[in-house]
Amino acid sequence: MNELRFNNGVLISGQLGKGNEGTSYILRKFPQKKKWFQQLWSEKVPVYSFQISPRDEAGCQVIGEIKDRGLNLVANSLAQSADHIFSFITVLRLELTFYVGCLNLYQKLQEIGTPITFPKPVDSYQRRHSFEGLYDVCLALTMNKKVVGNSLKMDTKNHVIITGANQGGKSTFLRSIGLAQLMMQCGMFVPAESFTANICKGLFTHFKKEEDVTIESGKFDEELKRMDFIVNYLTPHSMVLCNESFSATNEREGSEIAMQVLWALLEKGIKVFFVTHLYEFASNYYNKRIEDIISLRAEREENGNRTFLMVEGEPLPTSFGKDLYDQIFGNKDQKELEAMGC
Repeated sequence: MNELRFNNGVLISGQLGKGNEGTSYILRKFPQKKKWFQQLWSEKVPVYSFQISPRDEAGCQVIGEIKDRGLNLVANSLAQSADHIFSFITVLRLELTFYVGCLNLYQKLQEIGTPITFPKPVDSYQRRHSFEGLYDVCLALTMNKKVVGNSLKMDTKNHVIITGANQGGKSTFLRSIGLAQLMMQCGMFVPAESFTANICKGLFTHFKKEEDVTIESGKFDEELKRMDFIVNYLTPHSMVLCNESFSATNEREGSEIAMQVLWALLEKGIKVFFVTHLYEFASNYYNKRIEDIISLRAEREENGNRTFLMVEGEPLPTSFGKDLYDQIFGNKDQKELEAMGC
């Protein structure tokens, strides 16, 4: 870089072309200076040179043009090098931003007092998925306190069907599964006490959406289109997270579609976590006692309190919606409910 400042001038070679016009100007590196005793005994090489008068504007212009032509290739190379360096610094800054974010998240979770562990990933063809104290990191950051964690051991298993009471933590548990898998495959720590899982070739989510305000299609039609889009990209050893899929239609139709979709994914070796309120769908698989499927249920105490824990158990025909009704309306009499428009 110091040499490219050309503080001692430039050394350019050239050739004579047609009509003795200068051509093929190339910038040359100055030869290394000889030591004084070498200069004293070395043979003198004749040098042909000339000087331009400071007042010769035309001559100075010609010399300037020759200098620019000689420096052109070097200037282009230098510009390309500068672009490569700036591009490298930009990418490095983006990558460091990710790691700085990881450090900030680690520090914040330590302040809250939630458990953190470095996962143990295994090859995609190995069916491993076990964890203890797994929680939703977003929920912990939002509430700024330690939240309930779940434990599960489903090695050699592919599917998990999750049922249970409303507001029992099913969707939160599903998010924690997806976030932990994503964080592990990014090389990050995982919000859990321990976590082991196989690498997934792809992570897909099928969560329910709000009604289409443009009225271009019905809600159930939109669910089927999204599932069709996902299936086209699925490969073996992928993971799919479904949250109340196919619930926009009646119980029988939704259960039948869910059973066929889940069975097809089971045959292709796709790992699926399926949160559902479709009792016919969940009970059908539970009664078949398929070894590759685990049935979880959001725990509910006898007094209606939610523990937000997922435990293995038989699906129930109710989601205990009355608990929410009592929680919202309490012991209001009929006149009060009518006044509220209920």
